[in-house]
Amino acid sequence: MKPGFHLAELNVGRLLAPTDDPRMGEFMTALDRINGLGKRMPGFVWMMEGSGEPGTGNTEAKIDGDPQYVSNLTVWETVETLEAFVWNTVHRQFHARRAEWFEVLGQMHFVLWWVPEGHRPSLEEALARLAHLRAHGPSDHAFGWPWLKEARLWQDHVGARPGLE
Repeated sequence: MKPGFHLAELNVGRLLAPTDDPRMGEFMTALDRINGLGKRMPGFVWMMEGSGEPGTGNTEAKIDGDPQYVSNLTVWETVETLEAFVWNTVHRQFHARRAEWFEVLGQMHFVLWWVPEGHRPSLEEALARLAHLRAHGPSDHAFGWPWLKEARLWQDHVGARPGLE
């Protein structure tokens, strides 16, 4: 925990098919439920929102103009509260099944960084943090789970592949 700061996270992915493709149905149907659960979790601070249309999550925020390249950007009070949502809720089941809906990108697609309390990062800011992590490796500026000594739950789920989570 860093006094006066919250933990921001960006996770990006490229969908295997357009959002209205039947192969994406289960994922798209679950978005509102999973996002709603996250918003009700202790320690949740903020989430970048899409249009607000049911079943769309934040899939309208395209990256590089690619309609299948989507992102999730949130802010949490602490490492532990983010980990509790990711690994101790139904979110974990969808994370485990991500290969059903997302391409394997072969490079870092997840980044964490500290933001001053009250700050709401833009997608551009978050993508710059991810680019920094890809180019320079983990640092105080941008990092992944292994950088955080207080992060424990991720090790049980992705510890064998820390470079990609």
